[in-house]
Amino acid sequence: MNLLSRRPCWPSRSFVAALSFVACGSSSEVPPPAVRPVPALPAQLTVPDNSPAPAASLPASAVSDIPASFDWTPYPWLAELPANTPPPVVPLSHRFPAPEGFRRVELPSNSFGAWLRGLPLADPSTPVRSFQGVQLYDAHHHAIAAVAALDVGHADLQQCADSVIRLHAEWRWSLGDRRMSYRAASGASLPYERWARGERVQAFGNRLSWILTGTPSRDHRSFRKYLDMVFTWANTSSLARDARAPSFDQLRPGDFFVLPGNPGHAVLVLDLARASDGRLVALLGQGFMPAQSFHVLRGGDGSPWFPIRPADGSLKTPFWEPFPWSSLRRLDE
Repeated sequence: MNLLSRRPCWPSRSFVAALSFVACGSSSEVPPPAVRPVPALPAQLTVPDNSPAPAASLPASAVSDIPASFDWTPYPWLAELPANTPPPVVPLSHRFPAPEGFRRVELPSNSFGAWLRGLPLADPSTPVRSFQGVQLYDAHHHAIAAVAALDVGHADLQQCADSVIRLHAEWRWSLGDRRMSYRAASGASLPYERWARGERVQAFGNRLSWILTGTPSRDHRSFRKYLDMVFTWANTSSLARDARAPSFDQLRPGDFFVLPGNPGHAVLVLDLARASDGRLVALLGQGFMPAQSFHVLRGGDGSPWFPIRPADGSLKTPFWEPFPWSSLRRLDE
């Protein structure tokens, strides 16, 4: 097996076919990563159909509740939002108040979880679209509660694990922290600082190398291209391998559940709320296959708040098999 194969999530056929890697000092092409056949989905997996949610469970627009002074600057991609990406109308915390009897857990103001509470959401009428602009799920889909105002890119790259990396990296960028670094499936380190200096990744057989072929740049547009490079080589397996595994009782917003595989999947914990009796509920978000709008999930009861019960042994989500508590992971803050 080629150690550089990009995705146990879903093969990016169009992107991989378009790649060619030129060896340093040679005009001959090095073969791109092997494209695996698209695997069949697990037999136990049921992907929700596109049927609408009951009218009563669809959230009403909260535009009127947005503070006039709400600051979108912590979400830097909004300054250069592509024309095919929906604009922000409301932050996550305004669209989804804590359920009755629950309060959001306390978080440090500069934490990843606190940043996710302000995640800009699109209008409730926004459907989920693929990277090609094709509508995949309409705005009334029973398993989707909201769509984020987050660009997807123009290739089949920003899927599930990539969406976790994307949001984590954007949060660190918003803090002025440029030390972000992720790892490829092969184990190769992919630090932003090397990209900013003009170095670019090239593949030589089963090895990734950094070659000084680009123009040094530290603006956000170049950073966004760096992330696409990370998405090309990282996947659910590398994310599960490299992220820390906190214990279940340490669960906090910004953590995620990941099941590596071919395909694999990951869901991000966007927020948590707790009742006085200790009950815990979570808002969950995901990217999916093919690369598509990042969206907030809705459970089978019509609520976007998923119960987190230790006795269950796993987290059930509408698009994938249950995530056991042992699949909980955290990227360093």
